[in-house]
Amino acid sequence: QVQLVESGGGLVQAGGSLRLSCAASGRTFSSAAMGWFRAAPGKEREFVAFVSRSYGITYYADSVKGRFTISRDNAKNTGYLQMNSLKPEDTAVYYCAVDYDIPTIRRQDAKKYAYWGQGTQVTVSS
Repeated sequence: QVQLVESGGGLVQAGGSLRLSCAASGRTFSSAAMGWFRAAPGKEREFVAFVSRSYGITYYADSVKGRFTISRDNAKNTGYLQMNSLKPEDTAVYYCAVDYDIPTIRRQDAKKYAYWGQGTQVTVSS
């Protein structure tokens, strides 16, 4: 089992920045691929970013490319999502997820992730 705890959400003005953290415990974090997803009110959960278990290769949704950066610190068992130039449309609950077997090609499929955090609210005001 893996436990994930997100933190770092909050209220920020448009154009501002936030850094989300995802602290993992229970299994070797470095062996897992990690993704970030978000769910806005009335919308389905959508893929935001992914970092692979090997080599730390990253992928982003087009809507956040160039503004968000996913990273991981395996020594601290923690993943991060740095969010810059935030927009009101970025408002959502953000979730981190990990999986030990997900192929990179399925990175956008939320159903392929076995472990999820509880989510952290990000609100961007205009």
